[in-house]
Amino acid sequence: MNLTLKRGVFAGAANLITGLGLGWLIGIILPAIAEEYQNTAIFRPWSDPRMMVYFAYPFILGLAYAYIWSMVERQFKGNDRIERAGQFAKLYFIIATVPGMFITYTSFQVSLMMVLLWTVTGYMQAFVAGWIFASVKK
Repeated sequence: MNLTLKRGVFAGAANLITGLGLGWLIGIILPAIAEEYQNTAIFRPWSDPRMMVYFAYPFILGLAYAYIWSMVERQFKGNDRIERAGQFAKLYFIIATVPGMFITYTSFQVSLMMVLLWTVTGYMQAFVAGWIFASVKK
């Protein structure tokens, strides 16, 4: 299996688990956010069959992360996996997460708290992917 594909699949699985875990934890800590997800004017209900495709997102993102990593991994000069993962997460965060969350907040009727949580989650998922990529040897 191609190394980029392998890394992308691993990152996708890790991000699926991370996203589900964070979603569950946030729902417990911040019930108002859990209620906001029930707004069917913005979000599809889980009973909609198209929501099953939602679970493909972490894998699509994992493949995108892996491709970006393959293009820039030589630029990360960290001494360990955590440092390199942090550099990757920061790069992705600045390029994709910050602009994406800015346009989300300005154009969708979701709370600032939800956008901030998505922003933090975006950084965490990029960090997890970077850690996996730094761990998988060529």
